Amino acid sequence: MSVVIRLMRAGAKKRPFYRMVAADSRRQRDGRFLEILGHYNPVSQPFELVVHKDKVAAWIAKGAQPSEQVASLLRSLSISTSVPAAPAAAKAEGAAPKATAAKSSAKRKHAAKRTLSPRKVRARAARKAARHKATATA
Repeated sequence: MSVVIRLMRAGAKKRPFYRMVAADSRRQRDGRFLEILGHYNPVSQPFELVVHKDKVAAWIAKGAQPSEQVASLLRSLSISTSVPAAPAAAKAEGAAPKATAAKSSAKRKHAAKRTLSPRKVRARAARKAARHKATATA
C-alpha cells in the first residue's frame, strides 16, 4: 500500500476548506483516509494553515509521499518533506535482505498459473479467432 499525504476537500460550494490527510494512494480524493494531519483554509485572509508537525514527520519517516500542493504548504512552514537518512551501518546490514525477501515473495505470488473457467476459455478462443479472421481479410 502506497501512502500519500494530500488535501481532502470539505466545505461548501465556492467556499473550499481542506483537511491534510494521510491516505492510500488508490483511494479517491475525498474518500477514506488513515489519519488527519491538519487543515488548510485558503478563503480566510490571510490563509489559515494548521499542521501537526510530529504526525507529518512520522508519516514521512514511514515512507508517505506528499502531493505537490502539500509539499508546497509544508515548505512554507519549513517542514522537511524528505526521508531522514538512516545510518550507513544499519542500511548496509538490514536493507538488502528485506528487499530481496520482498522481491522473492512477489515473484512467488505471480508465479502461480491462473486456472480459467470453461466459459472464459471459450470466450478467449472466440476473440482470438475473430481477431485472426479480421487480420486475414484485411
